[in-house]
Parts: sequence; C-alpha cells; structure tokens
Amino acid sequence: MNDSRPLIIHVVYSFDVGGLENGIVNLLNRMPAERFRHMIVALSRCSPEFCRRVERRDVEFVSLNKGAGHGVKLYPQLYRLFREHKPAVVHTRNLAALEMVVPAWLARVPLRLHGEHGWDNFDQNGTSKKYQFLRRLYSPFVSQYVALSRTLESYLVERVGIAAGRIRRICNGVNAERFVPVAVRQEIVGSPFNDPALTVFGTVGRLQGVKDQASLIRAFGILVRSSEDAARRARLMIVGGGPLLAELQALVKREHLDGQVWMVGERSDVPQLMQGMNVFVLPSLAEGISNTLLEAMASGLPIIATNVGGNPELVVDQLTGLLVPAGDPASLAVALGALFADPAKVAEMGRAGCERVRAEFSLDSMMNAYLSLYEGRWA
Repeated sequence: MNDSRPLIIHVVYSFDVGGLENGIVNLLNRMPAERFRHMIVALSRCSPEFCRRVERRDVEFVSLNKGAGHGVKLYPQLYRLFREHKPAVVHTRNLAALEMVVPAWLARVPLRLHGEHGWDNFDQNGTSKKYQFLRRLYSPFVSQYVALSRTLESYLVERVGIAAGRIRRICNGVNAERFVPVAVRQEIVGSPFNDPALTVFGTVGRLQGVKDQASLIRAFGILVRSSEDAARRARLMIVGGGPLLAELQALVKREHLDGQVWMVGERSDVPQLMQGMNVFVLPSLAEGISNTLLEAMASGLPIIATNVGGNPELVVDQLTGLLVPAGDPASLAVALGALFADPAKVAEMGRAGCERVRAEFSLDSMMNAYLSLYEGRWA
C-alpha cells in the first residue's frame, strides 16, 4: 500500500544508548504520525534493544555495519537507498555522519539537514583544524544546520565559516511526563543506598573519556576523606555502561570507596533511578545540550555540572545548581561538599531547575521547531 507521507531519513553513526540518540527517540515519539514517515540509518549498528524505545511501529531501522576507514565506501549503498526511498529530508547528525550529505545531494534529496549535537571525544573543544576543515568541505552539500547550543552555533559561524542565516538553534526538549520530581528520595530495587539518612549523588552517562566519571570518583573520594559525616552518609551512583567500566571500577578500589560508590551499569529505568538521587552531577569535559541534564532537572534534582558547552545555558549557577571547572576534582569536591551540607539549598535548587525546564525546554517546543525545518520553514 502506498504511503503518501513524506519520508525523513535520520543518519547517525550508531543508534544505541546515548544523548543524541535519545533525542531522536523523543522527537519521533512526540511528532504527529500523520505528518512524516521516518527511517533510522546507522552507519554502524542499530541496537535492537534501543530501537524498542521508539514507540511508533512505522519506523524502519537500517544497519550498514560500517568497518574502519572512510565512509566514502558507503556512498554507492546510500545513494541507492536514497534513490529507492526518495526521502523528502535527510538529517545527518554530528561529524561522523556529515559526509553522508554527499550521496543525499547526488540522489537529489530536496532537503539535507545537518545537526551538531556536541563535541566528539577526539575533539572535545572543537579546536581541531582538521575537523573544522572537514565541516567546511561538506558545507556546500548541506541545506540547513541545526545547532543544539549557542556554543555550537558560534563554532559553526566563527570557526567553520557557515553563514548565520543557514543555522537554527534548537535545544533538546525533556519528557516531563516521564521525569517528574518526588517529595522524598525513593527506594531503588537492588540499591545499597536506600537508607533515607543517606545523601546520594548520582550521574548518568556512557562510561567514556569525554564524560569524565573519573574526576567525579576522585572528587567524591576527596569529600569523604575530608568529612567524617560525609564518610558516613554520602554515597555516589554511577549509571551507564561503556569501554571504561573496568578502569573506573579499579579507580573506585584505589580510592578506597568500596561500599560508598555503586557502579549501576546500563539501565532503562533512568526516571526511577533519578528519583533515588538527591543531587545530579555531570562531570563532562565537553557537552552540547545534555538530554540527561534536562531530565535530571525535570526530576527536581539540583545540578553540579562542569562549565562547558551548553551546560551554562541550562544550569543557572547558584540558582538551579553549581558550575565548576572541567577536569578539576578539587573544585568538584568543594561543590559536592557545599550541597551535602545544605539540604535546604538542595531542595530550593531542585525546585528552581524543575520550573526552568518545564517553562523553557518542553518536548513540544523542540518538536514544533523541527517540524518547521522539515517542512521547509526556516523562521
């Protein structure tokens, strides 16, 4: 049966657990089904488990199983795919997928969007001349850019040389129906930290270098060694899986934090896990507009975050949380100690953050902004 709805093909490096990918899930689940069809094309792999987070049953998932080397090897395959399916829009995201605008252009896809969601682990501050050059090289094939933060928007204009009129800034939206505040910290099944007398700091993210959970572990070690009360009552949850799991587990042992740090692993019940935290910490070395940070704020948690990327656009220092320098465990430990010692401030910041997210970062605002782009309306 023919389907007259225009098709959008979203091209990503992989479709697995991550903030960028979670943003796509939120967008597809929120967008009215009658407006567009969708296909997810992963240059590497679509994780079946993660794909199940997409609630719509009309979304097709394609894994290209790309190996090492330049993506030009995939051009013929993608060209044929674009010619066969005739998408109205191809939407690539981040540098790893940017070069796929070339086969989209060759296949005469009418609208080729490219989204910049945040820095990669190999270029954490956007300073690489090589990657600036690559973005400049592919820019003629891109119709319009989406930047998820002011920092990324400025980067595209000032370092890559993209005309400001070709860029739309669209911040992520948070699902405030899934992430909700609670009056008191909730118990988590299987958690060693359910005692209500404890103060639980938590973070959620893939265990990789750019997320810098190592600095958080070191900072937490400084905190508990500096205060007998913190040693008794402060605890740390680290939620996520990834390549640094064994290294971080070893660091916990070296810091003598066994029993005070819970390496939770990868979980799908993040809303419930956040309800079991008192304070959320984002120690990243680089960020765009973090979905996880927005989710924590919607959950009523005060934030301690590094002063990088889009974090200052979300966290109002001293009002909804505390901003600290990146890669600085000593400063992070001071912030942990300040909120550990002030439960009233924790509650006050949590309320302010929740109000800010609900007022300024709704899923519907994000979805409507993308709809206008997909329909060719730039304003």
